Amino acid sequence: MPIKISNELPAYRTLTEENIFVMTENRATTQDIRPLRIAIVNLMPTKIDTETQLLRLLGNTALQVETELIMMGTHVSKNTPMEHLTAFYRTFDEIRDQNFDGMIITGAPVEQMPFEEVEYWEELCEIMEWSKKHVHSTFHICWGAQAGLYYHYGIEKRPLDKKLFGVFAHRAERKNYILLRGFDDVFMAPHSRHTTVLRSDVEACGQLKIIASSQEAGIYAMITENGRQVYIMGHSEYDPRTLEKEYLRDKNAGLPIEVPKNYYPNDDDTKPPMVTWRGHANLLYANWLNYMVYQTTPYDLDQING
Repeated sequence: MPIKISNELPAYRTLTEENIFVMTENRATTQDIRPLRIAIVNLMPTKIDTETQLLRLLGNTALQVETELIMMGTHVSKNTPMEHLTAFYRTFDEIRDQNFDGMIITGAPVEQMPFEEVEYWEELCEIMEWSKKHVHSTFHICWGAQAGLYYHYGIEKRPLDKKLFGVFAHRAERKNYILLRGFDDVFMAPHSRHTTVLRSDVEACGQLKIIASSQEAGIYAMITENGRQVYIMGHSEYDPRTLEKEYLRDKNAGLPIEVPKNYYPNDDDTKPPMVTWRGHANLLYANWLNYMVYQTTPYDLDQING
């Protein structure tokens, strides 16, 4: 997918070096097609890393995509330069009158806090409510998934005895479901979280389908009947070294942290990590863009409604 981004964005150079097809804004204007409009609500502290990871995955099919990076207006990021945010991000107030084919809500390192105590919770709730009439399909990641499940369906997150940390095997529960088209019988995905949602709570809701899960990591993927909301509990977008950065950060700070499971060969952190989830990650995002967004979104975005 030729993904349309500013050539000043740090991700532009990274993706170009990886031979990801990146289209400049000038070139995009010469193509007589309507690109898919995808909003990315980036709640991660390492925003530049996260935007690069997501743009890499969104740039892997044959469609043109135009992204809008969204930051919280009620929160000041401490880990991303303000000049970067000013140049490349917009607040919700600046885009609330617009419509989007798709939206991604990322994870955030606030999972051990009650939702209502998160600084930007009210603003995020406003975005999630707004999405019902302004976004065709919303893709929630990790804490973003837990936040969406809580806001839309009242499903509580539950604390784990210890951090779920590593790369885990998953199986499709609905093998023929279109979001999982092309998946192997067993696929790997990274997780990094202290909380989870219970299968019994999701099943009691009655409005969600569980389509993939892990014996160790629990539910992985949930979706509404019409595909308007997708909930992914893991971090399939992670780069090869993301788990390692988190591990070394906590280890060097003297925090209790175990070696991420199934990540280093024989769990030996002196060896380079093994990447076992990249193929599935590309397929997951390509399927979402193609089947949940492109194939069903109205050509006129003003026709989106709840």
